[in-house]
Amino acid sequence: MTANDRRTEEEKMLAGDLYIATDPDLTQKRTRASKMCRKFNDLDEDTPQNEKQDLLRRLFGKFGEECSILPPLRCDYGKNTFIGDRVFMNFGTVILDTCKVEIGNDVLFGPNVCLFAATHPVDPEIRRNWGPELGKPIKIGNDVWIGGNCTILPGVTIGDGVTVGAGSVVTKDVEPYVVVAGNPAKVLRRLERREATSLKG
Repeated sequence: MTANDRRTEEEKMLAGDLYIATDPDLTQKRTRASKMCRKFNDLDEDTPQNEKQDLLRRLFGKFGEECSILPPLRCDYGKNTFIGDRVFMNFGTVILDTCKVEIGNDVLFGPNVCLFAATHPVDPEIRRNWGPELGKPIKIGNDVWIGGNCTILPGVTIGDGVTVGAGSVVTKDVEPYVVVAGNPAKVLRRLERREATSLKG
């Protein structure tokens, strides 16, 4: 952070640089997302599907076709998250989208999946007294299955066809067509693309 940096706090945030999260404009946008999530979470089970879809399309930067999200849902901004087609998110999804979060097509989330594009400086003197924050983008490819209670950390890219075992913490990029699990998540198995296709049934 420099005194002559003319960028807005949002521009710094999206670039992955240190920014002030208490900036009034950012606070207003987080409040908007929080209200929209609360409205979605409070919808009755009998609410028409198109009404739910319309609300989610207003919340997210992109919300693809034939997607389904089970409440409760929480996100920081919503508009920094871009969701492909035929995505299913089980209940308890949390998306801290201070930086761009991209989710491909045909992606499945188990319950309580957390995507953390937000982080803090490791130097306690910098983060003290509501000091500046920062983030790194997350990208999830196509045909990815993320099991329940998984956490994806800032800056991670998950390749196409990946399966992430339940309870895993993904701390670094994952190559396509592998099964990973653990904390930190490690490759347990590599899949041939023919095998990956057949497993989809």
